[in-house]
Amino acid sequence: MELCLAISPGELTRAEQKILDYINTNTDAFLFSSIGQLARRLGLSDATVSRFARHVGCTDFKELKSLVVEQAAGPAAKMAGTLSQDGGFSPIAWLERQQLYLQKTAQQLDQVEFDRAADALVSARRIFLHGKNASSSLANMLAFRLRRLGLPVSLLPSGGSELLEGLLQAEEQDLVVMFSFSKLSREGRVILDHSKTVGYQTLAFVSRTCIPPEEQADISLFAYRGEEKEYHSMSAPTALLDVLTVAVTERLGQRGSDSLERLHQLKTSYFPLG
Repeated sequence: MELCLAISPGELTRAEQKILDYINTNTDAFLFSSIGQLARRLGLSDATVSRFARHVGCTDFKELKSLVVEQAAGPAAKMAGTLSQDGGFSPIAWLERQQLYLQKTAQQLDQVEFDRAADALVSARRIFLHGKNASSSLANMLAFRLRRLGLPVSLLPSGGSELLEGLLQAEEQDLVVMFSFSKLSREGRVILDHSKTVGYQTLAFVSRTCIPPEEQADISLFAYRGEEKEYHSMSAPTALLDVLTVAVTERLGQRGSDSLERLHQLKTSYFPLG
């Protein structure tokens, strides 16, 4: 990254230019360094680092880090921004923050859209799930939950030509579920575009409230994951998948209960101690 300052680099001392160069070329390491660690790494004093922070318009080293977080991008910057909140990391404060995320998700929940999602899962001839990177864990969890209820579920490959080979199996009356939180991926665009030709329905889990029409799935469910510069939590999306599973189970009625009972009998027969 290239840190934008309120002063010209020419106004910096040689030691300050050394600090700036380190921030620009080792942003992730800087974000996770204390003032003492940074000073020792660069062979400078803590006071020199403090003066640099004030010289570039920050009140202290902590504010300098916040400035870098605002301008940086990537998972390290998000994690550093999260750790710097509320005066430092606290597991209790983190868990309380997740409660806030759940509340925001609940406030944004569209009951009509949620019902459409549950109905689509129950009525689909086949269900295809696509998740990549961190979202792959959500796709796997949803596949596990739905498969136990006896629903026909398949996991699509995360990308490349293998995704196309899997997507080739999706037809009309099928449902393709995708996770499209911060932005629509290239694979997501393929899924939405191909649905126009084939006619399968699409369900997307999103964390944006304003989505361009061309990026919208047939059904969308919102889950709040934190601010743009924060570490993006999976607490709310996971809870949303769980409540959707419960709603699907309710709709399946005896059909779902029978599937769970058959699974229990198989476990008892083959893995009696499991």
